[in-house]
Amino acid sequence: MKTLFVTDLDGTLLTKEQRVSAYSCEHLNRLIGAGLLFTFATARSAESAKNATSGLNIKIPVVLYNGGLLYDFNTDQTLRAILLSEEEKRYILDVLNSFNIHPFAYSAQEGKEKVKWIVERETEGMRRYLFRRRGESRLAPVHSERELLSDYVFYFHCIGAREHLELAWNVLKYDPRFICIFHQEMYQNDFWMEISPREATKANGVSFLRNYLGCEKVVCFGDTANDSDMFDVCEEKYAVMNADQWLKEKATGVIGYCEEDGVCKWLMENGFSS
Repeated sequence: MKTLFVTDLDGTLLTKEQRVSAYSCEHLNRLIGAGLLFTFATARSAESAKNATSGLNIKIPVVLYNGGLLYDFNTDQTLRAILLSEEEKRYILDVLNSFNIHPFAYSAQEGKEKVKWIVERETEGMRRYLFRRRGESRLAPVHSERELLSDYVFYFHCIGAREHLELAWNVLKYDPRFICIFHQEMYQNDFWMEISPREATKANGVSFLRNYLGCEKVVCFGDTANDSDMFDVCEEKYAVMNADQWLKEKATGVIGYCEEDGVCKWLMENGFSS
């Protein structure tokens, strides 16, 4: 049976240093070289995911932005993109403005990914986010809402105080046009809210890859809320030991901690034999 293995990154495959450990790189590359169909599904961008997985030889397409983009690092091609309409992105920004929330808008411009935000409206969490990504070519500060919403927007990312974000989340989460995820950031005390088109889910991204690669079975690994829908479309789903308790209850089984190479060790023991 042709099987696809898909892992979340942050909190699942990556360590707290936001990287794949040397141990996992070595053994996963050996398995991939022997034929393992292994990839990842993440909320990260292409550049951020590529940096975090440096040294890992992924040979098949990956799922980015929680399903907003399907991308092939080997050919530098986008296989699939799900965009917000003009009406949808204007509505989202109006809701965010009503709660004094200033987002990052992720868009495509002339074939290049851009992360835009209005200067001098950054929260402390946004400044930390930008500092960690300083020097990236996709960062594009703007000075107006018109510039923020220009081009093909496929994702909004908000970082700020829980009380503001939660109020907006309680509006947007009920809108059938969108996926709206609200959670505490993995590596800081900041709260994040991520907004994307309803079709942009890890579940849809993984299902696309299943068909694209002609796989009969999918096994996935995750740790938190944005992995839940992916669990729904996989024959087997495993939560790492550090995962949310409710996701563990939804899982086929619980594996080792992300800090202890849980995904890699499970694959070595169960996932594939050359």
